[in-house]
Amino acid sequence: MSVRALNVAAAARSAEAIDVGVVEFGSNRDNPGEAVIEVHAAGINPSDAKAMLGLMPSAVFPRTPGRDFAGVVIDGPGDWMGREVWGSGGDIGISRNGSHAERLTLPRAALSEKPRALSMLAAGTVGVPFVTAYEGFRRSGMPRADDVVAIFGASGKVGQAAVQLATRAGATVFAVDRRGDAPRGHASRPVRYIDASREKASEVIRAETAGRGALHVLNTVGSPYFAEANASMAKRATQVFIATQERAVPFDIFAFYRGMHTYAGVDTLALTAADCAPIFDALRPGFEDGTLRPFTVEAAGTYALEAAGDAYRQVLKGSAERLAFMPRGAP
Repeated sequence: MSVRALNVAAAARSAEAIDVGVVEFGSNRDNPGEAVIEVHAAGINPSDAKAMLGLMPSAVFPRTPGRDFAGVVIDGPGDWMGREVWGSGGDIGISRNGSHAERLTLPRAALSEKPRALSMLAAGTVGVPFVTAYEGFRRSGMPRADDVVAIFGASGKVGQAAVQLATRAGATVFAVDRRGDAPRGHASRPVRYIDASREKASEVIRAETAGRGALHVLNTVGSPYFAEANASMAKRATQVFIATQERAVPFDIFAFYRGMHTYAGVDTLALTAADCAPIFDALRPGFEDGTLRPFTVEAAGTYALEAAGDAYRQVLKGSAERLAFMPRGAP
């Protein structure tokens, strides 16, 4: 038996140069401890396209891209046969063949049962944004009821996922962005949105927390918000970084140690699919009870494998919408 998959044999260097082929690969398991998943939906992330362009140094070629997935186990451990699963991983599509294919082979430890409340398309596009937000909050100690959380770059998909996780926990959330019309997404309780192009975020956060600031600060953009995020931190606060535009930023050591602050970095490429499975297990109850919601994927945002070039170009343009491959056709 063979399987159609996107094959990237060499790295292109620009979006215009994207040339992806759909080829036939064998689908036999490498060892008895692995499972073969029939992919029904696979989210398309900027990192997938960047890996394909050779912009991810850790990517090994030839390689099938794709980190996020939802599907059905069709071969492997008996207790998983026929079960619907979802997941993601920094190794998938980077050091092992990924989810932009009809079949995906993963170790048993990478399997997590898909929430029954979610369609395959919805489950297949939860992946990287929610994993990133969850891991960031895990590093900061996880928000609890009445904690204050500041999310810088809240309009992006990671930011929107972070808003959901923090409000589900009962935290007071400040969502900061530089666009007044930034997408808001779902939240379980009211959120204080701050348009950073019109208001100074740190002043608003301190004024509305009696001068204390935020205990959890998730900076999804990095350098552009570095100073304001620092100025928003409460005593013993943690600021989490997942990306940046500039590598060098001004750093006030005095404010850092006097504030007893902690900085944490999150690189989801370092989290394998097996590392991510417990995260998906932890996310499942929220998606089952509706306190967490998947991103909307429009019909125009779903692609067949044969349209991979168009899909990758779209995500590289900075699409605000979630995109996905549907190897088995439209839902």
